[in-house]
Amino acid sequence: MTVLRKNREELKQYYFVIKQLVDREIKRKYARSFLGVIWSVLNPLMTMAVMSMIFSTIENYPIYYLTGTIFWQLFSGATNSAMTALVDNRTLLLKVKLPKQTFVLARIYTALTNFGYTCVAYVLMLVVFQIKISPAMLLFPIDVFFCLLFSMGIGYVLSILYVFFADIKYLYSIVLTLWMYMSAIFYPYESTTLMMQKVIGNNPVFVYIAFARDCVMYQKWPETDLWIKMILWGIVSFLIGYYVFSRKEN
Repeated sequence: MTVLRKNREELKQYYFVIKQLVDREIKRKYARSFLGVIWSVLNPLMTMAVMSMIFSTIENYPIYYLTGTIFWQLFSGATNSAMTALVDNRTLLLKVKLPKQTFVLARIYTALTNFGYTCVAYVLMLVVFQIKISPAMLLFPIDVFFCLLFSMGIGYVLSILYVFFADIKYLYSIVLTLWMYMSAIFYPYESTTLMMQKVIGNNPVFVYIAFARDCVMYQKWPETDLWIKMILWGIVSFLIGYYVFSRKEN
């Protein structure tokens, strides 16, 4: 019972520290912004309006685009911020005895918090465009979970690489740009060549986007191959990332 009580207390402290770090990251991000976290709602809406004018021929394009962009922002925001977590918190790492992954997890959870704010805009647009509620929408949180798991694995690896190789930050920004265009966020996946469809179809970020579009926009149960890819990408990425981090964190 004593050991159990001790573990429970450690978990409470662990959760408290992560919560404080997340609050700090959000405050720092919007420190000089008048609208603050409201930008997390306005930004996807304004971008959606611009893109909708360009691709107005696609049915329900605003929802199509929003579904893609909120998952992309979750992934890119989580991995980008996790990359610098150890270096940014080096002073705390030396002074406070905490698991080093605490700082990476805090950045991941910050991205999830911002995703929650963005979902406010998403739900609003679902109402505006009269997207009916369906049982398939219950699968949306599962999709978010595995996307977060995938992002966590990438974030773990990047946080270690950045300690030894600072230029990875600039290289990763180039990779993200290419990755974004290969994720069919603002163009129809079917409009590409067969070869490109094979490449995009195996892109993990696109898998999470396609899964969300199926269960929310098209209100249907995603196909089996999407389920398999969604789960495998998430678990494999997390396990590899955690392994690399645990081996190199010291």
